[in-house]
Amino acid sequence: MNTKALAQKALEKGNGIFRLAPAWVPRSFCRPGRRIKLHPNDYYVLGLERGGIDERWFASATRAENGPKTAEDEGLSYIVVDENGREKVLLRDAVEELKGDVIGQVLYDRYGRWPVYSKFFDNLGPLPHHIHHRNQHAARVGLSGKPEMYFFPAQLNNHGGEFPFTFFGLNPEVTKEELLEALRNFTRGDNNILSLSRAYKLELDTGWDVPPGVLHAPGSLCTYEPQFASDVYAMYQSVLYFEHSVPEELLWKNCPPEEKGNFAYLADVLDWDINVDPDFHKNRFMRPRPVRPLAEAKEQGFIEEWICYKCKEVSAKRLTVLPGKTVTVKDSAAYGIICLAGHGKLGLWDLETPALIRYGQLTNDEFFTTEKAAKAGVTITNASLTEDIVILKHFAENPDLVL
Repeated sequence: MNTKALAQKALEKGNGIFRLAPAWVPRSFCRPGRRIKLHPNDYYVLGLERGGIDERWFASATRAENGPKTAEDEGLSYIVVDENGREKVLLRDAVEELKGDVIGQVLYDRYGRWPVYSKFFDNLGPLPHHIHHRNQHAARVGLSGKPEMYFFPAQLNNHGGEFPFTFFGLNPEVTKEELLEALRNFTRGDNNILSLSRAYKLELDTGWDVPPGVLHAPGSLCTYEPQFASDVYAMYQSVLYFEHSVPEELLWKNCPPEEKGNFAYLADVLDWDINVDPDFHKNRFMRPRPVRPLAEAKEQGFIEEWICYKCKEVSAKRLTVLPGKTVTVKDSAAYGIICLAGHGKLGLWDLETPALIRYGQLTNDEFFTTEKAAKAGVTITNASLTEDIVILKHFAENPDLVL
């Protein structure tokens, strides 16, 4: 059966909702925090050279950029067509074949692809202070800029890791010459760039907006990260805590060949005004924002909250279906789903939150809802009389979002 026929079969079988297989991603420069339900024996299943698995990507039509040994389908989500996974098709290919029938015609006409994905980022320690390029810089290496959002689900944070604090931006008084000095010192040991920045204690069930061009050194909470479909970045910090060093090649990652060695170019990648914003916390921090009053929501049997809502291109909601309830929830845009808690039915599909997942094993916790199905409404039944169903949903451009 060809790709288009498989995609059409999946579309019809799920009545507009695709069941997705887990997409695991290793990072050679990271250490797994072991909170994303992967079996303990499988975190290094791809080999020590590839690094530990500390990410799971959701509803992804974007290939991970992990160097020359990256698998062709690494980071890409597969649609499971039959029950045991013998028939499957990439979400990326289904969008290419069925276009607006999957993501909506307006979105397809604008981007020609599903332009976002989300992931669990699960690192034991902090990451280096790094940056995702803005469109004008990413375009020079054939990529897109990357806005991203953070949310820290309580369900995935039974421990905080080694450093549950994140550095954002630069102190308001920092000069460009001070930044350049830190970058020039990258190969001379700790370039001490964190002394130019400030850290914030991470709070469970809250989030942050991280526009492209903003320096950030993510902390060690397990993080749900909706983001634009690009794996563009560069590392600006040379030595982390516990003496973990960063290769110089990552300082110049996604830098045009003609700019390598030009530290002024690295400084230009920054959105300077946002980095030194004295009101950074006020402008970028996010607490959940209810869609409707809590009393009304409980009466209807489900609670909807925007959890990532300060970016037009990427957003996310948390949906809580109360015990024993059957509800129908409508949205105005296609979205990816990951279930954090509970079990029951999602449309025609069984919905289950796994306790432990082997590498390569299928699950019933991840789905993709097409625009047509989202607008018609997805019926969810909570089969438990004691436990909430908790679902996170990430969108591209959603007309329901009011910035």
